[in-house]
Amino acid sequence: MKQKILRRVIKIDEDKCDGCGLCAEACHEGAIVIENGKAKLKSKSTCDGLGDCVGECPKGAISFEMREAEEYLGPDEGKGAPGDMVLPCGCPGSAVVDMRIDRTKAALAVTANKADLDAGMISQLANWPIQLKLVPVDAPYLRETPIVLAADCTGFALPGFQQAFLESGKSMLLIGCPKLDDANLYEEKLSQILKNNKTPQLTVVIMEVPCCSGLWRLAEAAVDEVGIDIDLIKVVISIDGNIKLKETIKYRYKSN
Repeated sequence: MKQKILRRVIKIDEDKCDGCGLCAEACHEGAIVIENGKAKLKSKSTCDGLGDCVGECPKGAISFEMREAEEYLGPDEGKGAPGDMVLPCGCPGSAVVDMRIDRTKAALAVTANKADLDAGMISQLANWPIQLKLVPVDAPYLRETPIVLAADCTGFALPGFQQAFLESGKSMLLIGCPKLDDANLYEEKLSQILKNNKTPQLTVVIMEVPCCSGLWRLAEAAVDEVGIDIDLIKVVISIDGNIKLKETIKYRYKSN
């Protein structure tokens, strides 16, 4: 029997709902379906409580409520093989993947070809997807694992980005843009990730341009909200492709 906890989930007022389907399209967790002309919450365990759908409803039919529900288990629970998690966009390449096992095999394979590894031709990426908006907060590869949260542009601006930050699969990568994406959603989701996974270290990689600093601010806010012991590392990349700044802040919270 699945354990139930008190947490925030969405509530749909079917009397107000006109079945337009905008909420289902906005829900990146695949928790909403349209049945008989009405939006319905398919499963409480697939609702992450962030509410992408709320602002999309033209009729004001969706709200939040605190109630007992099964723990959030990620999108499309129950589909695919045991342990698989499939994202609602339907793309075959969107399944949650932990590539660390493959990286271990690859490490043996490239021993005889160290030049390729040194040249950055061997991928260090250990997880998929990497877009913060798409990653389930309970993705297995996030558990007690260092995270690199990078602004989109940094991977293109800095030569050898993977070799500099992903440490042969020891850190998981999340990316986002604080200017073009929903920063409030990112802050809430990052807070859930840190809380649920006991993240020991968060490295935030941003560009030196002012708008990029928003990613650092939301990371600080998420750490403050959760109140966990964590090493928060700030890395700033210059527009000419060099590491301009690197500093570490150790957050330590005394138990009450």
